Formats: sequence, C-alpha cells, structure tokens
Amino acid sequence: MDITKLQFMIICPLVFLAGFVDAIAGGGGLISLPAYMIAGLPVHMAIGTNKLSSGMGTSVATWRFSRKGYICWKQAIVCVVCALVGSATGANIALLISDAYFKMIMLVILPLTAAYVLHCRSFDIQKTPYSMEKTTALSMAVALVIGVYDGFYGPGAGTFLILLLTAVAHMPLRSANGVAKVINLTTNISALAVYLLNGKVILALGLTAGCFSVVGNYAGTCFFSHWGAKSVKPLMLTVLVIFFVKVCSELVA
Repeated sequence: MDITKLQFMIICPLVFLAGFVDAIAGGGGLISLPAYMIAGLPVHMAIGTNKLSSGMGTSVATWRFSRKGYICWKQAIVCVVCALVGSATGANIALLISDAYFKMIMLVILPLTAAYVLHCRSFDIQKTPYSMEKTTALSMAVALVIGVYDGFYGPGAGTFLILLLTAVAHMPLRSANGVAKVINLTTNISALAVYLLNGKVILALGLTAGCFSVVGNYAGTCFFSHWGAKSVKPLMLTVLVIFFVKVCSELVA
C-alpha cells in the first residue's frame, strides 16, 4: 500500500501526542488509531500498523517505569501470560470480521468507552490494599479480559487497565500504571505478531510513527513522575467524538 507525505504528516504528530497521553494515564490508542484511519488506512491495516508504533512507545514507557521502581514484577510476569493468551485470541477474532462489521461494532464500543471515561472516578483514589495473592489473581483476570479487548480493537486498553487494576485489584496508582505498561506491551507484541503474519502492517509507516511514539512516551513518563496522572478526559472525549462522527459518515456513505 502506497503512503503519501500527507498521511505521514497527519499520523506522526498525533502518534506523538498519543504516546504522551498513554504514558500518563493510558488511552493513547484513542488518539493514534483514529489518526491512522482519518489518514485513510483500511481498518485492519490501521490496527496492525498502530500496534507496531504504539508497541515501540510502550516499550520505552515500560523501561522508564521499571527504572523508577513502579513495576511489581512478581505480579507483572503472571499477568503477561494471561495477556498473551487474551491478545492473540482477540487479534484472531478481529481478522475474521470485515471492515463494515468492524465499524458497526465501533458504533457500540465508542459510546461505551466515552461513557466509561466520562464517569470514572479520579485515578488518585486509593482503596484498601488486598493480600498479594488476591491482588495477583485479580490482576491476572484483568490482564486476560483486557488482553482480548486489546487484541481485538485496542484503543483505551491502557486506561481500562489502570482503572481496573486500581478499582478491582486495589493496586496503588503508580504500581497500577507500571503493571499496566507491562501488560499493554505484551498485548501489543502478541497482536502485532498476528497482524504481521497476515500482512496487515505497513512497516515504513509504523516504524516512522513509532519513533514519534517513543519520544511522546518518554516525555509522558517524565510528566507522570513529576505530576502524577492528571486528567486527560477532555482530550480523550474529543477524539472519541471525532472518531464516532467519522465512522458514522462512512457507514452512511
């Protein structure tokens, strides 16, 4: 598939912004995937190429969080296994669905995602911690479920991971964000392998955009270390609305 300079100009800056947002509070896919689709890529090509660029950025964020001691590796490693299974399953399901059906599914997923982001409580609310065993078991369940979602569709997965790890597994915010990065990186790699094997990744575009994602994630981790998870709801909701309108217009046309 031929890619124009205009498509690079549309995608790369938005992928940088997505990486910045993703490192802080997850949900960068709400910006990066619509960027690929707004630039005119078919659904499966957009998802596959987005997995490459976002995976590059998430690897940097994971490394940064690990160096700062935010990742509990005993919990993260077992979550990786569940995330791998879930992501590969979700990606294979996605490849069986045509573009038109995929867009109709998005018409359901996008409003639900927007409602979830709009009504969720602050990231900074801390609940009473569970035992290590219970926290690990709940984290594994979260990794499996979000792994399926991330492999199938993806946008918002990082946000869902942070919210569920704090709300369901009662993990502290910094630990939840660190473990979420490990899980998200795992699901990206697993799904990317499926899309690569099926020829649904534009390497030149994905690698170029990935460099922008790396810089965005690095800047985002620096911001998070100093300021914590500031609200990015208005930005996420704006992108969701734009994406929803675009999908509706394409289905009507």
